[in-house]
Amino acid sequence: MNSASPEGVPVVGDFRICDRLTTRWADVDIYGHVNNTIYYSWVDTVINEWLMKTTGLDTRRQLDYFVVAENSCRFRGEMEFPGVVEVGLAIEHVGSSSVVYQFGIFAAGDSVARAHGRYVHVNVEAKTRRPREMPNYMRTALALLPKIKPLG
Repeated sequence: MNSASPEGVPVVGDFRICDRLTTRWADVDIYGHVNNTIYYSWVDTVINEWLMKTTGLDTRRQLDYFVVAENSCRFRGEMEFPGVVEVGLAIEHVGSSSVVYQFGIFAAGDSVARAHGRYVHVNVEAKTRRPREMPNYMRTALALLPKIKPLG
């Protein structure tokens, strides 16, 4: 982490906050908090929406696009309904055809992440689904996100 809390949990300053979402009634499970699968949905939505806004391209209609190769999440605190969620992104690594994001999920106004993890995208050719070198416009977009140390 760049400026982690004493417990080693990332803080809001480690990320670029890319979106604010509201929790929905349907997000809550039988235990009364937002179900863990919803966190991945938030991150997937925020990454793809951010890429589309930043590049000006609809990534669903390109000759190549990103697929998820790996993801993980460490849950540190519950998210509840109703609530406002802030999702932040940072870059751990950019390779020739892949990017490793780190994300932080915060309740609005929180300084320490309630959840954080990694999300690995691999750029693939649309027809063959084989890895393909990342286009320059995507590298330019990714350079706008802060860098962060690998999760330990």
